[in-house]
Amino acid sequence: MPSANAPVEATPPTGPVIILVEPQLGENIGMVARAMANFGLTELRLVNPRDGWPSEKARAAASKADHVIDAVRVFGDLPSAIADLNFIFATTARERDGFKPVRGPVEAGRALRARCEAGQRTGIFFGRERFGLNNDEVGLADEIVTFPVDPGFASLNIAQAVLLMSYEWMKSGFGDETRTNFRGPDMEPATKEELLGLFDHLEEALEARGYFRPPEKKAKMVDNLRSVLTRAGFAGAELRVLRGVVTSLDRFTRGSPRGAAYTRPSGLAASPSQRSTGAAEEPDGD
Repeated sequence: MPSANAPVEATPPTGPVIILVEPQLGENIGMVARAMANFGLTELRLVNPRDGWPSEKARAAASKADHVIDAVRVFGDLPSAIADLNFIFATTARERDGFKPVRGPVEAGRALRARCEAGQRTGIFFGRERFGLNNDEVGLADEIVTFPVDPGFASLNIAQAVLLMSYEWMKSGFGDETRTNFRGPDMEPATKEELLGLFDHLEEALEARGYFRPPEKKAKMVDNLRSVLTRAGFAGAELRVLRGVVTSLDRFTRGSPRGAAYTRPSGLAASPSQRSTGAAEEPDGD
């Protein structure tokens, strides 16, 4: 057991370091911080930010990702910013001369996860808003990551690029990469008895209102209706909602638009069409 005076070792940050090379706008830095926080990354390094640091514009754009902004470290050059890292990706949208492996974001996220789990310190660096990274800077990386964008419009906003890589980093840690943080309700599929009950209920209601016209086409119309309803794969709860709708419509008449149980408040006159047809006094029967 360590003594009370023993130094406490700092827990190394989890996940890759995000490095921005000569970022220009504080707002972009803030949006990068926000994207990182969305996906659990916390360590942001800046190389020669054009407008200096700290930046209130960056803090405002970070939308309360203050823990990322407060921990930002600023470096005078890229070699200094990456000196303590074991493995680095450079992001670029352009093909480069050289012999470096090139990965897509999914594969890069998995590679970073494996190296981090092995205890290595990793990083990803991103270039300037206007023209990205130069060849000398890309040469400092171990590998390149590029995004499958439209070659005719390949430029990404720096925060968008960081968001993509941060997302792939987080997703690579899921046992199931299709996992979501919440799910829709679990519902039991409807039984065939429930589905047939809906068919009968709906057919009866439509028959009463003359839907099946001309009569000789009724069989085909019923077949079409059942085909539509069976494609959806309803849950029992969903069928109960639909039957409630049909029940409500089944009680509807033009003369009594709120159903048979509705009573017009005293003093409220019937509409001219109701007076002319007598529908208000003698609503259609079912």
